[in-house]
Amino acid sequence: MIVVGGEALVDLVPGESNPDSGVRPLWPRLGGGPYNVALAAGRLEAPVSFLSRVSNDRFGIALLKRLEESSVDVSMVQRGAEPTTLAVVALDETGSAHYTFYTEGTADRLVSDPGPLPESTFALSLGTLGMVLEPGATAYESVLRRAAADGVLTALDPNIREALIVDGAAYRARFASWLPHVRLLKLSVEDAAWLAGGGDPVEAARSWLDTGVHAVVLTRGGDGLSVLTAGGIDVTMPTAPATLVDTIGAGDTVQGALLAWLHQRKAGDLTALAEADWRQALDYAARAAAVTVSRSGAEPPWTAELTASGV
Repeated sequence: MIVVGGEALVDLVPGESNPDSGVRPLWPRLGGGPYNVALAAGRLEAPVSFLSRVSNDRFGIALLKRLEESSVDVSMVQRGAEPTTLAVVALDETGSAHYTFYTEGTADRLVSDPGPLPESTFALSLGTLGMVLEPGATAYESVLRRAAADGVLTALDPNIREALIVDGAAYRARFASWLPHVRLLKLSVEDAAWLAGGGDPVEAARSWLDTGVHAVVLTRGGDGLSVLTAGGIDVTMPTAPATLVDTIGAGDTVQGALLAWLHQRKAGDLTALAEADWRQALDYAARAAAVTVSRSGAEPPWTAELTASGV
């Protein structure tokens, strides 16, 4: 089983119409980085459980229902009366998403440490706001360290939301403290550059491989996906053809697809993967992300959709 921990929220996405006021209507879309990762893995037929705290409000009810409809186990979800986190989305001329978050007193940041993960846990995936907003961030950090000590394949996508990081230097130091407990690090080249203090993202990735990370996957937008491994593999695969609507959930789909691919092959030891394996894994993730970007909001594909496209 794959356990995905982190926030579940509602993205308020601009609609198509443009009224006289110049302010486009906002449509609610269920999301959150880890939430989207869980959806992607579940829809790609990997056994996955979501670890978070979800509101009892109408948004929270809808979030849970969508998880269940996407074959995601919700037995580890905690519930609370606090409201659901909101993210207001602005799309630029390229379709890239920019976010403003409303997180004060919301349910997901109040998640508590669930204790040891189930014995069947194959992988643990964490990231985004879950690793920033307290007290939940400390709880997830404890889960990460314990899972790594138990030999679970640990995955992290920091998915930087700079507006919510009060002290960049402190966050970078905390990120560095996680790396000895992370085996798969997935992040965009923009996030890698930010974490490196403006340095070269590839050089930063190579330095992180020296800390205990076994593989770093870099998403490059239209330039494809790359992986660098502690064993010296360096592979870049192109993006799959797609009609771009927006990029919401694309990186999350990559993470969910990679985890599903690894689980399908019982590849918990990343050091055992050959270059050909990584090419196949990145191609699979790229094709899954291509489906997501062709839709409005984070709407990862189902296995049947990838099968139909020849994956």
